[in-house]
Amino acid sequence: MSTLRNNKKKEKARVPVRSAVAGASFRVFLSRVRKAGRQKLTIMLVPHTEKRILNLQLSYFALWGILFAAVLVFSVFLFSAARFSDTANRLQSRSSDLASTQIRLDSIRIQTRELVTAAKRFESALSGTLGRGRQSPPGPAAQAGAPSILFEPQSPELGSVPEIGELTRVTDYLEKSVDPLAQLGVLLQNQSAVLTEIPNIWPVKGASHISMYYGQNENPFTGQWYIHKGVDISTYRSGDPVISTADGRVAATGFDPNLGNYIKIQHSHGFTTKYGHLMAFRVAKGQKVQQGQVIGLLGNTGLTAAPNLDYEVQVGTGVIDPLKCLNIRAAATATD
Repeated sequence: MSTLRNNKKKEKARVPVRSAVAGASFRVFLSRVRKAGRQKLTIMLVPHTEKRILNLQLSYFALWGILFAAVLVFSVFLFSAARFSDTANRLQSRSSDLASTQIRLDSIRIQTRELVTAAKRFESALSGTLGRGRQSPPGPAAQAGAPSILFEPQSPELGSVPEIGELTRVTDYLEKSVDPLAQLGVLLQNQSAVLTEIPNIWPVKGASHISMYYGQNENPFTGQWYIHKGVDISTYRSGDPVISTADGRVAATGFDPNLGNYIKIQHSHGFTTKYGHLMAFRVAKGQKVQQGQVIGLLGNTGLTAAPNLDYEVQVGTGVIDPLKCLNIRAAATATD
């Protein structure tokens, strides 16, 4: 027991001794470092002339400081160069994007000018079409006096893009054109309906000619003058299709000693048409027919010297020259 106590006392006594030895060794190391660092290093600059030699004395501490500063400056330079290169690359990329954006903007400007030009042509065509109508429907022309005002050059606001103003005016004009176009469609639809209700197309399909006109003519059988109530249309052959010249309903089919086989069709607006000298019928009494529908075949029945169609047009209780109705179609086509 006493031996154990003695060993512990000896161990405790050794600890301060070890600490003192370690501290002394560290102080000796620092002393050597300071001594070595304070040693002088002489740098001699010898010129090739007779000028005096320059001596530069530096301690190792100063030399290490200079080297450390040089390394630090070089590191900062490398870092700055890398940042500058990255910034330059990004600027180059932004410049490329800016050039591409400018090209697209130029293309948009060109397309905008083309759109404005097309809108002007559309405005001119629409105004002319509405002007030819019996009643010009209200629209941009009525609201703005002249639609071209929408396309007159205007001073852009400060900081605004001129093309945006042009697109806005085009959009505004097109929106105002919706109602006139809709009313124009109704007008054309009504006009088309009227044209199909009036007998105004050629009653024979294929090549043909008028062999006798409406009015005073010489009877080929008696040689006497008489009033021909229709026109005779000839193709020099039988069997050519005969068509209805307007929408209507078949009022009668039958045989007359003079007209031979005939068809009578009742149309709207008081019009009636009659087709004589037919070889055959393709419709029956009471049947609805449309303009251009085949109703029979051209023939040589009744009092006639050759195959032909006797075509008559009646309005109310009086007959008219069928060619006047054909002029209605020609005038409508020219207007369209």
